[in-house]
Amino acid sequence: MGKIEDMALLVEVVDAGGLAAAGRRMNLSPATMTARLKALEERYQTRLFNRSTRSIALTRAGEEFYHSALRVLEEMNRAEETLTQKEGVLSGTLRISAPSDFGRQYLSPALLAFSAQYPQVKSSVYLCEDVVDLITHRLDMSIRFGNLPDSNLVMRLIKPNHRVLVASPGYLEKYGMPQRPEDLHQQRCLVMECRGTLFNEWRFETQGEIKTLRVQPVTVFNDGALLRQWVLAGAGIASKSWWDVKRDVEQGRLQVLFADTFIGFNRNDKKQVGLQFVYPQRRFQPLQVSTFSTFFIDWLENA
Repeated sequence: MGKIEDMALLVEVVDAGGLAAAGRRMNLSPATMTARLKALEERYQTRLFNRSTRSIALTRAGEEFYHSALRVLEEMNRAEETLTQKEGVLSGTLRISAPSDFGRQYLSPALLAFSAQYPQVKSSVYLCEDVVDLITHRLDMSIRFGNLPDSNLVMRLIKPNHRVLVASPGYLEKYGMPQRPEDLHQQRCLVMECRGTLFNEWRFETQGEIKTLRVQPVTVFNDGALLRQWVLAGAGIASKSWWDVKRDVEQGRLQVLFADTFIGFNRNDKKQVGLQFVYPQRRFQPLQVSTFSTFFIDWLENA
């Protein structure tokens, strides 16, 4: 194997979570994968993985090599894309993550339209509620809600956004309209959970004073699309980002509560809560990434 193949092999093993899974991706037998990994470690005279019968984990040297390999492979891919795009055809790979609900409602149909226009671009889509590490997962970009803390990531605003409390007309007819935030203690509240943290501390602002109300959820979700489905079915009241429920509110399927005072469920939430692309810090952004970014923002105008 050459050095580039060495790097690609190690990255594949880490990303797949083990030799067997990486072998299936690469269409190689477990014996072949073991032999190639052994040859890789012998070449560099360094143990890159700690292996047991059930797991495989990077050593400190392996972790350093892995992150360096990611950067080299990324630069190589970008160089290849630059050559092909000089021929006037947009190509390359586009790896993007987004929250579940927003991804299904907006990212998926927009990317479908983009793929029809630029069929040479190969895309990978990952939907989850967690904040995904772009470098570790080799992502070109991610769509994120929230006012993000300072970081070394590059950001681009997609649209203004804010948090809302919503319920269906059927639910409000059955359980009544809460008149004060404190009334939510007697309501059926639906709450998101992420990495063991409940987002049940709902925040309200009146005349510059912020008040936090800790609600007791009747049901907890780790998927935003499922949460929205339950709200639409009349199962309770939930906090969502405006863009997740924009169509539902405009078409009368959901109703906004405490529109003038509710600000969110996160201590970083304010009256305006970001909706943005985030990118790894790079000297040059791949053309397919910047092209899709502009395409998506334009597409969202008519969504």
